[in-house]
Amino acid sequence: MQPAPAAAPDFDTADAFVWHVAPDRLAPVARVNRVDLTLLQGIDRARDTLLDNTRHFARGLPANNALLWGARGMGKSSLVKAVHAAVLAEGHALKIVEVQREDLPSIARLLTLLRDAPHRFVLFCDDLSFSHDDQHYKSLKAVLDGGIEGRPDNVVFYATSNRRHLMPRDMIENERSSAINPSEAVEEKVSLSDRFGLWLGFHPCSQDEYLSMIAGYCSAYGVEIDPDTLRAEAIEWQATRGARSGRVAWQFFTDLAARRGVRL
Repeated sequence: MQPAPAAAPDFDTADAFVWHVAPDRLAPVARVNRVDLTLLQGIDRARDTLLDNTRHFARGLPANNALLWGARGMGKSSLVKAVHAAVLAEGHALKIVEVQREDLPSIARLLTLLRDAPHRFVLFCDDLSFSHDDQHYKSLKAVLDGGIEGRPDNVVFYATSNRRHLMPRDMIENERSSAINPSEAVEEKVSLSDRFGLWLGFHPCSQDEYLSMIAGYCSAYGVEIDPDTLRAEAIEWQATRGARSGRVAWQFFTDLAARRGVRL
């Protein structure tokens, strides 16, 4: 009564795929939603580190799994997609496969499809985090670093999260205060993030970095505006939002481009 295992897809049809379950399949993505790597401002160290790690992996050299954590809207997922595009532009045949957090229990089946493929794959999980009663993190542990088979040599895992340890802080504190063996309980909760070889932190940007992001967008898309007017409008926009980030900068620029009649 169980369906036959899914056949391996034709990986030559696209450079990006999305993993779906019920039934298991890899859906090709014809056009990836991403920005150019040069437009990502204020995250130079994370950009260079992730780019070098991805280049090494694409060349068949050892590479680490990477966890991009920190402030929301600061370009974590944008960086992963932009780095993939940059490595592709250098001539490396690298594929990216997006996996939804709720589909993590099926990731072992996905690796079975990828293990014998002649390509190299970046598995990408955006906004990875776990709640108090969520057991999905256990499915990911063996994939990252463990199990008999282990992670295939042609696969590396990149994840983004607002949390460094992927668990709510109060969940970890509760374990520390109520467990019979507090240290063992906490180790169980934080050991998942330890399996990422690279931890890349993203922090709130300064006002100068925020304005630099917007200026970069204006230059890239040909939006002409007086610098003083741009500065005043951009600061007013972030004040009404109560936050500064790359996402807020892009939202302001989208509004500015529309008012100027520029298509993005």
